[in-house]
Amino acid sequence: MADSTWVPSLAASASTATDAPRHTALVRVTHWLTAACCFALLVSGVEILISHPRFYWGEAGNALTPALFHLPIPASRAAVPTGYGYVLPDQNGWSRSLHFQSAWAAVFTGLLYFLVGLFTRHFSKHLFPAGSDLTWGALSKAIAGHLCFKTPPESEARSYNVLQRLAYLGVIFVLFPLMIWTGLDMSPAFASAFPAAVKIFGGQQSARTIHFFGTLLLLLFLLVHVAMVYLTGFRNRMRAMVTGRAGESKGDL
Repeated sequence: MADSTWVPSLAASASTATDAPRHTALVRVTHWLTAACCFALLVSGVEILISHPRFYWGEAGNALTPALFHLPIPASRAAVPTGYGYVLPDQNGWSRSLHFQSAWAAVFTGLLYFLVGLFTRHFSKHLFPAGSDLTWGALSKAIAGHLCFKTPPESEARSYNVLQRLAYLGVIFVLFPLMIWTGLDMSPAFASAFPAAVKIFGGQQSARTIHFFGTLLLLLFLLVHVAMVYLTGFRNRMRAMVTGRAGESKGDL
């Protein structure tokens, strides 16, 4: 009699835990809005870069000054020395407009995610690691699991490991704010209104160079993120990020 009442109760508890949304509506909506913004920013940023694929350090830099480094690609402007005997079609107009609009859409999306995340304690519940997770043993276990591309067990799949938490925290609280700051520094209106914010990085050209390397770090994060999603169950993880719930197979995130 005791067994007959205990087993359904246990099954009900397990069912409740399994049916719990893997991602909240806030996380899902802001994730896909941010993904769309990042895609638009990447495409428009590449077009802007092609117009002048040279980088400088300091306040000033142009086609007549020595470059800190340059990308070995042709430019879309004949005045920019690239070593090529031709120029690409100039797409600087629409690309700058799209970049500006996408950047502000990403900023407002991130602000919504941050404010609601603070109110719902999303960061403390799901992202900030506990002190025990920052030990060498916990870190080495997480690194070994990623290097072996192992699918995590169900007990571990419904939460982020320490490496994932640190990566997401770095992107949310370090890399994104840095990209926003350096992006604003390249605006003449912002630079004239807040010159001290530009001087922190050494000038507008320095901010542009830092912005470029920040983009490379975001691309690296994106590639690793997509690769891990694919290797550990693409269909179930995509379902979880669209509907909030994963399938029945193990290893869902």
